[in-house]
Amino acid sequence: MSAKHPIKLAILWHMHQPDYRDPHNPVAAAPWVRLRATKDYLDMLLLATEHDNVKVTFNLVPSLIEQFNHYSNDGSDYHWELTFLNPAESSLSQKQEILENAFKCHPETMINPYPRYHRLFLKWQNFKKENFQISFTDDEIRDAQVWSNLTWVDPIFRSQAPLNSLLARGEGFTEPDKQELIKWQKSHISKIIPAYQKLYGERRIDISFSPYFHPILPLLCDSNSAREALPDIKLPRQDFKHPEDARQQIKMSMAMFEDLFRRPMLGMWPSEGSVSDEAVRICAECGLKWLASDEQVLFRSLQKTGLNTVENHPYAIYEHSSGIKLFFRDHLVSDKIGFVYSTWAPEKAAADFVSHVKNAGLRLAKSGDEVIVPVILDGENSWEFYKNDGQQFLRALYKQISEDSEISTVTMSEAADRVKPRPLKSVFAGSWIDHNFRIWIGHEEDNTAWDYLKTARDLLVSFELENPKYDKRQIAAAWREIYIAEGSDWYWWYGDEHRGADNHLFDRMFRTHLMRVYELLGKDIPQQLRVPITSQKYEPVILMPDALLTPDIDGRISHFYEWFGAGRFQCLAPDTTMHRVFRLANTIFFSFDHDFFYVRVDFSNPKTLSSIKHLAIVVKFRLPEEKSFDLPVGQLPFIFEEKGKFKCALTDILEIGVERKFLWTEGFGKLAFSFEIYEGKQLVEKWPIDGNITCEIPEKHQELFWYP
Repeated sequence: MSAKHPIKLAILWHMHQPDYRDPHNPVAAAPWVRLRATKDYLDMLLLATEHDNVKVTFNLVPSLIEQFNHYSNDGSDYHWELTFLNPAESSLSQKQEILENAFKCHPETMINPYPRYHRLFLKWQNFKKENFQISFTDDEIRDAQVWSNLTWVDPIFRSQAPLNSLLARGEGFTEPDKQELIKWQKSHISKIIPAYQKLYGERRIDISFSPYFHPILPLLCDSNSAREALPDIKLPRQDFKHPEDARQQIKMSMAMFEDLFRRPMLGMWPSEGSVSDEAVRICAECGLKWLASDEQVLFRSLQKTGLNTVENHPYAIYEHSSGIKLFFRDHLVSDKIGFVYSTWAPEKAAADFVSHVKNAGLRLAKSGDEVIVPVILDGENSWEFYKNDGQQFLRALYKQISEDSEISTVTMSEAADRVKPRPLKSVFAGSWIDHNFRIWIGHEEDNTAWDYLKTARDLLVSFELENPKYDKRQIAAAWREIYIAEGSDWYWWYGDEHRGADNHLFDRMFRTHLMRVYELLGKDIPQQLRVPITSQKYEPVILMPDALLTPDIDGRISHFYEWFGAGRFQCLAPDTTMHRVFRLANTIFFSFDHDFFYVRVDFSNPKTLSSIKHLAIVVKFRLPEEKSFDLPVGQLPFIFEEKGKFKCALTDILEIGVERKFLWTEGFGKLAFSFEIYEGKQLVEKWPIDGNITCEIPEKHQELFWYP
């Protein structure tokens, strides 16, 4: 690409949190809006505007902004209430609650770098192991209270008082120290929206909103839209077909936008990039000019409409038959920011990003089209996995972009207005996650929640018709609860895809909002709403072997029963608000025979491995000392053997055999292992993300159920 026709790079950071407010309680159930407000929402804005020639788009969710106002208006949350407690005046149960909530962050980047916080964390872990027999002093508990708030403050603000003095001291905090920190948090939150208003008014950034309470618009329009991607999906007992609710969620969002920014809202990242023809048409009818989704949705849309998938690509803007412009995000590089670059050196990660964008332009230079690369991702949840909250990476990224004459950043609205679109008659109904809606519908728990929502909504509609003189404020409040219950976040945590420690919290909140509908109408609450929908507690899904087996180490599935009876670990990130679609490893199997311990790794797409330059794989065994194997793979197929220790092969799958006597002198014992993929020296993936796969190999000929 020449400097005369630079590649247009359109970056959109999406800012969103569930609505943690309880209709019965002024204290929010979780602190994540407040804590992320001190860590992500303002510094992301400031970093993005350090270079005058860099423009980005920020997508906000109105229910998130409502929660900023909650704190600005003296609202609180459960964690904050625990912070207010003076340990010297607290009961033993209150002290335990403080400690249970004091370490809910990523240890590697948010606990370990701070000596006092790290020592308290280690003591807390021992405290749990010893069944709470270890005592904490009041001073230790107070320090944990302060650190559980202080660690969430972005480094860009840490030179401010009182943060600088608290960080310098590190421990021995006082009750007045806590009050000063809380006062700073409240003041900081009140600055967020004015900062967005100022920079948007100066046209330094673009802003868009998602639908008000973050619902999946296509499912509101018609729950049967899930069948376009998954024809055999099991749907709720009752169809949910309420496009009027989708329209209302959009209109409420547009009204808040215009009230805050004094201009009409132009575009939207629909919740989870979810689109369907009906949802897109409603957005167009409401006056929106652009929407964005994912390139997987584009490819399916091209197939659906008979367009050539070679000539058409995600680096163009499309115009739907309704007249609205459509962007489709670059899936790979968006996921790299979210899941890969956190382990890379900031400059190298930024250079890799820039290289990817420029390569996209080079591939399409001969087409004559203006090339636009949309990069769209979560603007908050990934940064705690980066050192210093991603500050060095973001600064390196914006600097390299600003200095590169082959790249020109544009906002989504600018691109939609200036770049000639290609026609796209119809879109495939899907989201950015696997171009379907399986996360939010189809599992028994999801479907139960949709049925409960439908029943409550039907009651409200009939009640309103039958009682035209009923208090309008009560009716409006009941509709608000319905709209909140339509939000995607409740369904995100139902089903098998995202099992976390707080599933029960989201389940309770969802049912509470529906129960409130009945209360507002003076109706008896159905007993079923008092019973939890979610049925599982979070446990790492590691299935143990139930048979001895001896596979051929050739990097292929030799026959159906070759790994039958092996243990299994699914490569999914637990307890997270982030969902990783692009991952190399898919499943890890493990088992043993009398002489060897075996590991097999299946990949989401084995061909992708061939595209990685300087591919290397590391397998680490801990017994408790560490024994690791570094495999510089190079070209496929890859075969390696070290007599008396180790043998492996990588073709379609990775198969490994390690001699038991190499691992243990006796040939048996406890074992923990992990699996890492590198591009050169840069870590791309690690499984499990935190910790290891653990198992215990019994003594030879003493294997229960596996006796030969």
